[in-house]
Amino acid sequence: MEARKAAGSLIIMTEIVLPNDTNVFGNLMGGRLMYWMDIAAALSAQKHCNAPVVTASVDNISFENPIKLGNAVHIEAKVTRAFNSSMEVHLKVWGEDMTQQYKYKSNEAYYTFVALDPNRKPRPVPQLVVETDEEKKLFDGALRRRQLRLILGGKMKPDDAVELKALFFKD
Repeated sequence: MEARKAAGSLIIMTEIVLPNDTNVFGNLMGGRLMYWMDIAAALSAQKHCNAPVVTASVDNISFENPIKLGNAVHIEAKVTRAFNSSMEVHLKVWGEDMTQQYKYKSNEAYYTFVALDPNRKPRPVPQLVVETDEEKKLFDGALRRRQLRLILGGKMKPDDAVELKALFFKD
């Protein structure tokens, strides 16, 4: 299986915040944004592996700035690392006030997807080739983030998280 460039998995999705997308304060509901983010991340993962994918995990999502009714939502998703059958996808979200013509950061997050074969079982995915400094930084941190996810999910013992422990303990 031939490795693929991170840039090849880039997805940029744009939506407009309509009244049925908002809460009583006129802000985009967090659940609606997470739904759109899941779609963008799934498209990015599928683009990387050319196979159906399912969401395995969603990391912490902190909402920095609300996105208001009538504003545009821009979601950028790109695979940051491929493991055996899973892929980590980094998402950045901006709001854009179209009338005042300014963009502002709303949030960012990491989603994890697993590629499936025709029998709906995990299948191998192509490795990732990183080129830019940002891609390298995200790639390098992905193993630590993965170990943390596995610990929190009860699939790894903290003592086995070698990369993660290296952040806290010196040899």
